[in-house]
Amino acid sequence: MPEDPTHYFSADEDSARWIGFPFRDGDIVISARSKTGTTWLQMICALLVFQTPDLPDSLSNLSPWLDWLITPRADVYAQLAGQNHRRFIKSHTPLDGLPFDPRVTYLVAGRHPLDMAVSLYHQSENLNRERMGELIGHPELVPSTGRQPSLHQWLVDWIEGDADPRESLDSLPGVMWHLTDAWRRRAEEAVVLVHYHDLVEDLDGEMRRLADRLGIIVSEDTWPRLVEAATFAHMRARAELVVPDPLGIFKDPTMFFRRGTSGGGSDTLTGVELEQYYHRVARMAPPDLLAWLHRD
Repeated sequence: MPEDPTHYFSADEDSARWIGFPFRDGDIVISARSKTGTTWLQMICALLVFQTPDLPDSLSNLSPWLDWLITPRADVYAQLAGQNHRRFIKSHTPLDGLPFDPRVTYLVAGRHPLDMAVSLYHQSENLNRERMGELIGHPELVPSTGRQPSLHQWLVDWIEGDADPRESLDSLPGVMWHLTDAWRRRAEEAVVLVHYHDLVEDLDGEMRRLADRLGIIVSEDTWPRLVEAATFAHMRARAELVVPDPLGIFKDPTMFFRRGTSGGGSDTLTGVELEQYYHRVARMAPPDLLAWLHRD
């Protein structure tokens, strides 16, 4: 991670808010794009840190989103400064946009980009954009999406779209930029990659792997309760405590947890369109990353 991080900025995110942040020994930074498992990793970290399903506060308060312009930077800094537990901080910024501190562990989530895109499409329909505009103080920066095209057409356009990753990290170029940067750092002790599909298929195993990388010891008697609390169904049932919506930007918080499965993106496209997707990403990322990402 460079001494001068790349600056990422969008209507509601600004990576410059990390500049000058006072890290502590043992801090955890969760770096993931939207709908790739950010909240899931936050929940797992909370369960490992507190070692009980009965968390002392909502997930948004325990693990604030530092890049988010919705909450004033000074308020987030003060909130984190007042925490006595091991801190785990949410970010949607790629690693090259974050300050490097040797005391910190950086968790990066990956998901098949087509599945991520489908979830993003549905989440976009669930956002209260007027409320977002009010909170950042610039309604013109959060335009209404109006009537969205069909999922199929939106996904085809998303695959073909060209955007500057520094301004549109939820675009396909932005997603691949984020993951490629993390993939190049995967041998570093401070960087841990987690695949969404692995959380779906082997939640217990992935939680144990993360506990090991974070140096957290959990008794065998405690593990079953923690794993159950991290399941998709359990998190959805407790949406009011888990969904990252402290200021009411979602129309329906329970819809944040829509399916929690893999494969929806590929199923939406024709064979030709799917080939076009694979052809495009092959120009954006190395083959070993794509094999890991697509579960080839």
